[in-house]
Amino acid sequence: MDRHTLPNHEVKLSLQTVLTDEQADILSDEALGFVERLVQRFASRVPELLASREHRQLAIDAGSLPDFLPETAAIREGSWTIQNIPEDLQDRRVEITGPVDRKMVINALNADVKVFMADFEDSFAPAWDEVLAGQRNLRDAVNGTISYTQPQSGKHYQLDDDPAVLICRVRGLHLPEKHLLWQGEPIPGCLFDFALYFYHNYKQLLEKGSGPYFYLPKLQAHQEAAWWSDVFSYTEDEFGLPRGTIKATVLIETLPAVFEMDEILYSLKEHIVGLNCGRWDYIFSYIKTLRNHPDRILPDRQVVTMEKPFLNAYSRLLVRTCHRRGAFAMGGMAAFIPSKDPEQNAWVLNKIQTDKSLEANNGHDGTWVAHPGLAGTARAVFDEALGTRSNQLDISRSEDAPITAEHLLEPCEGERTEEGMRHNIRVAVQYIEAWISGNGCVPIYGLMEDAATAEISRASIWQWIKHGKALSNGEVVTKALFEQMLQEEMGVLKQELGSERYSSGRFDEAAVMMSQLTTSDELVNFLTLPGYEYLQ
Repeated sequence: MDRHTLPNHEVKLSLQTVLTDEQADILSDEALGFVERLVQRFASRVPELLASREHRQLAIDAGSLPDFLPETAAIREGSWTIQNIPEDLQDRRVEITGPVDRKMVINALNADVKVFMADFEDSFAPAWDEVLAGQRNLRDAVNGTISYTQPQSGKHYQLDDDPAVLICRVRGLHLPEKHLLWQGEPIPGCLFDFALYFYHNYKQLLEKGSGPYFYLPKLQAHQEAAWWSDVFSYTEDEFGLPRGTIKATVLIETLPAVFEMDEILYSLKEHIVGLNCGRWDYIFSYIKTLRNHPDRILPDRQVVTMEKPFLNAYSRLLVRTCHRRGAFAMGGMAAFIPSKDPEQNAWVLNKIQTDKSLEANNGHDGTWVAHPGLAGTARAVFDEALGTRSNQLDISRSEDAPITAEHLLEPCEGERTEEGMRHNIRVAVQYIEAWISGNGCVPIYGLMEDAATAEISRASIWQWIKHGKALSNGEVVTKALFEQMLQEEMGVLKQELGSERYSSGRFDEAAVMMSQLTTSDELVNFLTLPGYEYLQ
């Protein structure tokens, strides 16, 4: 097979690997030229934005609490609205999310949903070959040429006539792409993901009445949103497109960002169409942001539900803020997966219905599911709530009592149990093992887990250790107790999975990584950063 390298005389980017013919088709000289122009103009600002996060965190670690920004009060009090929402995004009552694996892309686009969020982020492990294959899969999906035949069964998959609207979620600002260097440093993964998806698909998307649509994850401040707005505007100018052609939905999945929702909408107002309640990452961010505050420690992950006051306040404030600005307020993820056991499946469907009813009643315009088999249940809830409407932009929540910083930071009641801690350990180790093996979307104990799950699990235990918290049985959580439980739960996993699966996997490496993350003196910001070192 021919191999391709970057011609050094044409671009300044340094490729750290060789390309196959198929990869060179995606990473063409023209596409790379666009990546380079974006990197040249925008990459140098990313370290500054990340340093600002750390600077703000130091103040919170020292005892202050997040709050609404006094210097941007005029934006929050103004009467502005976002630019517009395209026709094919007016109805987003159910969205499915998943990685960019070829078969998954087809199944997701064919599901009973309005939107498929194709994910290069938390449900995806960004190994180089998989990143490029994912971009090829999305290009083929946009062109309507994608198909897949299962090697073992010969089963054939292809797109239906009316697939869901496609939105691409790029990597967060913190994640690098180590296979391309600029001035000796890895480029931002998000710019690489954005550039390739836009470059290969914008013409075809616009021709069929859609557009280049993106989900932006992990934002913590309006300055980060403004950076993205600059990237989008530059791209539109570069390709001769009207301002606002590129549209984005921003996940509000960090605690700092919930205090800047107006400012984020304002900074992106020509390009943004909505905000999303990324609840699992939000819970992780609550732990991470308030890690030094012993009065804000969360209980077992299983009891931190959307009914909890701090999470319900977050949901209602997001609806109120978005609808006041003419933007969508998207609900969060239902991570359950269908069960073959009828009784268990009825329990799952009931959980979905309860969860989605709460979101619909709060005024959300749509919601997320992780599995096609749950789309119908979620859709029925929103069909009933919406009636003849396409969305709930008319629900203003303007009569609600103001939601304050105290509401958003309210401590969460609930127990810390030995069972919950052991469950956290098993889930986190299994997820880490899958991620470093190249799989970011994993069914574990009836839930479709992504990185946020493992993040909550290891950060919770880290915080319990730091503050010497006791479990409901009176036992104080220490590093020694955690290490003992980790060893014991590895034995449980070996029994559950079978010695063949266990020995053929990377469970020992995952356990070491879990131990390092959970017992380190400083809380590691994202497990995917050390995890990325394991990926080729």
